[in-house]
This record gives sequence, C-alpha cells and structure tokens, in this order.
Amino acid sequence: MILKHLTTIVGEKHVLTGEKTEKYARDWLGKYIAKPTAVVRPANTAEVSKVVKYANRNGIVIVPISGNTGLVGGTYAPDVVMLSLERLNQIREIRASARIAVVGAGTILTNIHDAAAKHDLTFPLYFGARGSAMIGGNLSTNAGGSNVLRYGNTRALCLGLEVVLPDGEILNAMSELHKDNSGYDLKDLFIGAEGTLGIITAAVLKLSPQPQTYATAMVSAVSLCASLELLNRLQQATGGLVEAFEYMPRTYMERLKSEMPELRPPMGYDHDTTILLEVASTANRDSTLNDDGSSPLTKLVEETLAELIEEGLATDAVIANSDTQRATMWKIRESAAEITLNRLPMVDTDIAVPVDKVPEFMELALERLHKMDELADTITVSHLGDGNVHFTIWPSKDDPDFHDDIREMVEDVTLQLRGSFSAEHGIGLTKLNSMTRRKDAVAIDTMKKIKAALDPNNIMNPGKVLPE
Repeated sequence: MILKHLTTIVGEKHVLTGEKTEKYARDWLGKYIAKPTAVVRPANTAEVSKVVKYANRNGIVIVPISGNTGLVGGTYAPDVVMLSLERLNQIREIRASARIAVVGAGTILTNIHDAAAKHDLTFPLYFGARGSAMIGGNLSTNAGGSNVLRYGNTRALCLGLEVVLPDGEILNAMSELHKDNSGYDLKDLFIGAEGTLGIITAAVLKLSPQPQTYATAMVSAVSLCASLELLNRLQQATGGLVEAFEYMPRTYMERLKSEMPELRPPMGYDHDTTILLEVASTANRDSTLNDDGSSPLTKLVEETLAELIEEGLATDAVIANSDTQRATMWKIRESAAEITLNRLPMVDTDIAVPVDKVPEFMELALERLHKMDELADTITVSHLGDGNVHFTIWPSKDDPDFHDDIREMVEDVTLQLRGSFSAEHGIGLTKLNSMTRRKDAVAIDTMKKIKAALDPNNIMNPGKVLPE
C-alpha cells in the first residue's frame, strides 16, 4: 500500500526497492549498511511535499539522502523510506551582478563550481568529495572544507533556503538579502540539523569573485607553534589573502609514502610539520606578471617564506610553479580519506579547538592515548587555520567499548581546551554518545523542544543528532 501510493506521486520508475537500493543503503565508509523499504526519488519540491505529507499522515519514517558522502551514519535507514534529492539538481539561476546562485538541493558541488566559473565567480566550498557531494547534504551537515579560513563554512555561504517541513508544508525562506532583521533567522535551524527538522530542497548561495592568481606552497615548519606564526605573518603580508592552511605531520607523510608512493611530496617525507598553504587574489595588480615571469603574489609569498626560513621558523619551502604542481600538492592533501580509512580498526575524530591550542591538543592527546594503548598508531590532518583537527587512531585491539573510551579521552582533551567534539562532519549516529556526555544539557533539551514542535510525529530522520 505504501509503495503503491508513493508510486502515484513520483512514478513507478522512481520508487526503488530490493537490489536497486544498494548504492543508497551503504554509507561511504561501509560502516553503516541497512536495507531501506524503498528509495523515493521526487523530481521537484512539490513532489517532496506530497511524499512527506503522506508519510506524516501515516507515521512513515523518512530519511533524506543527498550525495551519501557523510561519515557519521546520518543516512542510516533500516526498513524505512529514504528520500533521495538527486533529481532536484537544477541550477535555477546564476545572478552574476548580485553574486548569488539559486540551486536545487541535489546539485553536485562541482557543478556549482563549474557554473559559477563561467561568470568568473566561485562558490568557495571545497573538499575531497566535491565531485559527488550535493549541496543539500553540505547544508544539512554545515560542511567545512579547506577554505573556511577565508570564507567560512557552509552556513556562512547561504543566504536563503527552501525547506519541506515534517508536515509537508513548504517553507519559502529563499532570501537573497544580506540584511533581513525580520524575526528569527529560520534558515539557521535547518543548516546543520542533518534532516531531522525538515528536508532542504533549494538554496540561495553566496558567490565570490574568482581569484585571478594563486600562490600555493608546501612548507616545512620547525614546529606547530611556528606554523601559527607563519600563518599570521602570511596574513599580514598579503592583507588576509590566505585561503587554506593545512597541516600534515610525519605520520601522514609516512602513510602517504606507503599507500600512494606515486604522490611524492616536493620536500620528501621526512618532516615533522608539513604545511600546505594557498594564497589567492582577485586583483590585477597581483596577477600581472613581472619581467621574470613570476606573479607579484607569488613573489610576495616567496619573499615572506624566505624571511621566515631565515628567522628559523621554517626549514624549507617549495612554491608551485605550474597548475600541475599545484594540483599535485592538493592531491597529497586531499588523499587523506583514501590513506586513512582503508585500515581497521579505526577511531576517527573531528574536533575543533582555538587555533592557538592545536599544538597543546596534539601533545596531550598523543600522551594520553599511549597511556591507554601503547601500540596504537595515529594519523592526523588538520585545517590548521581554523583549528579543526582530524585525529584518527588505529587502536591495537578491536573492542567497541575500548574505542569509545578512546573517543571519550579525545573529548576530555578537547573540552579541556575549550573546543568542540564535532567540527564539520556532523553528529549522525557516531557521535550520539559524545552528545550525551559533552553537550550542555539545557542545549539538548532546547533542541528536543524544537524537534517536538516541528516534527511531533518524529518521522524526520529520527534517532540522529539528538540522544535518546
């Protein structure tokens, strides 16, 4: 009966069951695998609304899914209906003069990049999964990425949303305004809510001028503390043009050498602190070539790095002198998932601390880990410019309770430094215990009241984000 009614809404071709649901039923890590009752693929917001209205009237659980690139089990859907946004993939409008894009929630991130580039603009949200991640999922998890340092995370890049609420009503909050002080900013309820309060179906996104020139480099800093001084000096020298500042310790480079020997870092593998940095400018004065063929921006970064090496803050630096070299440097950084997630057992964490506390976090976390498990290995990669650390542990034993103890230890260190146990990956199922242990009780109670008010029948992605 359920499938028959869903078919009348979206068509028989777009209600998938059995083997046709397999690609939706397995998360990217292969950690959460479940067989949904069906995967429904509406073509537009009106069809999403009809599906949700039917589900709400009949107490049918809905789990929204976009590109399925999440890492915390946010789309786990055993024996329930999954609602795929993949057909809501239209770029409705690019308004270059206003620097906005109006897009459907199923639009793949790379397609937004390509559409903006045709107008010499950029949507500055970048991470490794951009070729399959969809903007609805990016908004639902408030995704971060490599350019948060300059542009902010997804929340900061969104002006307005269209949302189908749990009762099926369509909330039109598609504001194109940078200033709108007319009551609650409702869009912020749904950004980062992981589909528990409604289904994002479209968004108004902020675009930025496309940089005309980049200066990309890999630098060996003498320490993490020295790296932060390096970042601050580069920001000062360039007038705040640093877009990315990524930290890769020796353990990362050793793993890269083992798993991807073809990706040779320009300075080799034997450095304790390797930084990938990128500076970008939209100004013609920074891209007009000097007599020696170099850009003024590259020259400025080169001179600044030379000063830092002379002062003893860094030992070596290589600046990309072609698009190919720049791409190789980014490939080294963006291979993090591939070289990390193919070894088990694994405890992955995604924490944020104040930028100046990252060195202390690393010292304390490693010290406490090796007291718990002296045979454990680690691999770390960090968006150092915004204090986000992906600290991954390969423990010596495969014991879920012990793994949770390790996760709790990482939380202890993080909160000691006034940080957050979740920076950019969301909560989903993986971090429910962390929410119970660490999130302010009043904050959780307030979230539950909001959930109950909007979704009294608890049909919208239940069991995620909020602990029981």
